Amino acid sequence: MSVLAPNLRRDSRTMEQAAAKGRSLWDDARRRLFRNRAAVASMILLGLFLLAAIVGPYLTPDHYDTINKNDVWDPPLTNGHLLGTDSLGRDLLARLLVGLRVSLAIGVVATAVSLVIGVTWGATAGFLGGAVDELMMRFVDVLYTLPFIFFVILLMVTFGRHFLLIFLAIGCVEWLTMSRIVRGQTLSLKQKEFVEAARASGLSTRAIIGRHIVPNLLGPVVVYATLTIPGVILLESFLSFLGMGVQEPLTSLGTLISNGAEEMDLAPWLLIFPSLVMVLTLMAFNFIGDGLRDAIDPKDR
Repeated sequence: MSVLAPNLRRDSRTMEQAAAKGRSLWDDARRRLFRNRAAVASMILLGLFLLAAIVGPYLTPDHYDTINKNDVWDPPLTNGHLLGTDSLGRDLLARLLVGLRVSLAIGVVATAVSLVIGVTWGATAGFLGGAVDELMMRFVDVLYTLPFIFFVILLMVTFGRHFLLIFLAIGCVEWLTMSRIVRGQTLSLKQKEFVEAARASGLSTRAIIGRHIVPNLLGPVVVYATLTIPGVILLESFLSFLGMGVQEPLTSLGTLISNGAEEMDLAPWLLIFPSLVMVLTLMAFNFIGDGLRDAIDPKDR
């Protein structure tokens, strides 16, 4: 038995080393991410918020825009209203769930738009280089000089007030930073051996960018996306606070916070609950982004 024990330990260590070598970068990153308690807790919380935003509005007894003059400014847990009502007697819980749905939709869709434009623009500029790169990035610099509010007002004056304009306006501004990040990564990647091999094999520029450059950018792109979504939600809230965002009777977290601030003295719950949901949502996205960054960063491996 004493002779077999060292051999068993050696075999065990050999198997562990082989398993460790067999793990891919993404497998290792996933293991590191799920060891981050803050990131895991944030994913659970965000999953619950997403489920509530999708299913919740169908389960509340009152519709989000139902007006009841007999239940004006009801405090929480009064007359069947779990979170109270507003100045028109509308159920705050129903409006909060719809507002969370709208804010999450704006955050995800606008971020997706910005990623598609930013990744395509940055990867193309970085890979082609030379005069093309210079021209494309100077265009980005010009757009950076335009104030965001001016751009939104210009869109609304041109196309009128529409819910989809918020997606367009925010998505068309947020891609600028993404394009710079992707360009910098592409400048480094295009010098790698696998890109040179792809060139030598006769692949077109479009195929090299699509098959070799963009897949190797997924790490920073995913991290940036999780950190962009809360920024987009804040931008939408800022627009709604100024009266240029989501319009009544539809609502969002920004609209609810704006309305709650106006009625804070009479009905503080109208500000407290939307603000709490906003803070928890933004914190969850930020913790997930930090966890992804730490998991993917090769310096922490």
